[in-house]
Amino acid sequence: MSLWIPVTLAAALFQTVRFMLQKSLSTVRLSPAGATFARFAYSAPFILTGLGAYLWFSGRALPALSGTFWLFAVIGGTAQILATICVVALFKQRNFAVGITFKKTEVIQTAIVGFLVLGEGVSAGGMVAILLGLLAVLVLSRTPDVTGAWWRHLTGPASLLGLASGVLFAISSVTYRGASLELAETEPVLRAAITLAAVVGFQLLSMAIYLAWRDRDQLRAVWQTRGTGVFVGLTSMGGSFCWFLAFTLQNAAYVKALGQVELVFSLLASILFFRETITAREISGMALLGLSILALVLAI
Repeated sequence: MSLWIPVTLAAALFQTVRFMLQKSLSTVRLSPAGATFARFAYSAPFILTGLGAYLWFSGRALPALSGTFWLFAVIGGTAQILATICVVALFKQRNFAVGITFKKTEVIQTAIVGFLVLGEGVSAGGMVAILLGLLAVLVLSRTPDVTGAWWRHLTGPASLLGLASGVLFAISSVTYRGASLELAETEPVLRAAITLAAVVGFQLLSMAIYLAWRDRDQLRAVWQTRGTGVFVGLTSMGGSFCWFLAFTLQNAAYVKALGQVELVFSLLASILFFRETITAREISGMALLGLSILALVLAI
């Protein structure tokens, strides 16, 4: 089994737990921006300390970081901030599992952005699997209060937030891979760690400045929720490192497509932790998405 497969599965599991914690924070004290900042505020110390320890004990020096590297890192970091805000806001519109599913429109969009930015295409079999996953998302897009043509089901607030997060996450995934490829002379684990540290450092600084300017109460609220925030940071660090390592090892579109296994984890979270009701249509859509994941693994 290729290393990127178990690494991606671990990333999906970490991410599901982190979104569960962020949902809890957003429904109690924090705004979407505050819940997003909590992720960076409590993960950055672990990430930067981990990178520093690795360099110290390995005797390695930090390689030179080019302007292109920082361009990719800043674009990706900004897109991820906006995408995470959309996802946290989406949790207030629909239930947890379906919110994650709307976010998964990023898979087909990652394939498109990856081709446009890095020139990386996908195989015919891989594209069929990705399109099958997109069909599953369309099945899940129908809400009880919307009737008529299928395309009208994509115009509700929850759908628009999910689709927007998909575009933004696609941009961040591809640019993170682009940044890691700028460090081609180093081993994959170090490339992933350096890219992650640079991105999270930028995200922490930029969001802290923004909240200090526009909403200082959220800075205090983030500190007051530190009991949960520390676990957000730990799960964020684990998930982010696994995603970055997977992007270093494999085409971002394939990584994100396999990462849709997160839907299985989110379904369990919806039922077991949030006591939310999942409809038969939503289950059928998730089953179709699971089929697309299996097709993808067989196609690569």
